[in-house]
Amino acid sequence: MSVAASRKLINFISIIGLGVSIALTVYFINLGVFKDINALRGLVGHSVILGPVIFILIQILQVVIPIIPGGISTAAGVLIFGPYAGFVYNYVGICIGSVIIFLLGRRYGKPFILSLISDKTYDKYIGWLDNQSRFEKLFALAIFLPVAPDDALCLMAGLTNISVKKFSLIIFFAKPLSIFLYSMALIYGGQYLTGLLG
Repeated sequence: MSVAASRKLINFISIIGLGVSIALTVYFINLGVFKDINALRGLVGHSVILGPVIFILIQILQVVIPIIPGGISTAAGVLIFGPYAGFVYNYVGICIGSVIIFLLGRRYGKPFILSLISDKTYDKYIGWLDNQSRFEKLFALAIFLPVAPDDALCLMAGLTNISVKKFSLIIFFAKPLSIFLYSMALIYGGQYLTGLLG
């Protein structure tokens, strides 16, 4: 499959995923799920093991194939499982997904990466790869702070000589802050907007 065809397929899947996410959000609002935390938790089942496993798999999937916007699933994890367990499940799923896309980027190279990210994003960050040492520092900073497209950078890291061990350590140690800040911003921002609209 050509890069253009792959990109069209991924974009189509992403649009469908976004549409489904919006439709489900509206449906759950009408059910009053977001006003009752027990009802929200009931969406993933009451199983102590199955609910978290399903959620972690969803988080891995949304990193590898952008079906659901990451912000929605990250906030959902904290809302459904609470701030501590939700953070852990988000962290585990996102870290595993990040390592998977790094390995895919390394295995399949530029054509695969261009099937998942835009030319504009690729062109914007490809200059980071010119200097290995500089790339590792910029990459760690970008992962630490939620200011850059993490998934695209994880894919592009596969084009560098960074070791799997070093990449994984950057992800494991730099991801927690960005996941925490992103989760809190989405949750409290959502509560603020709900208060304004309510």
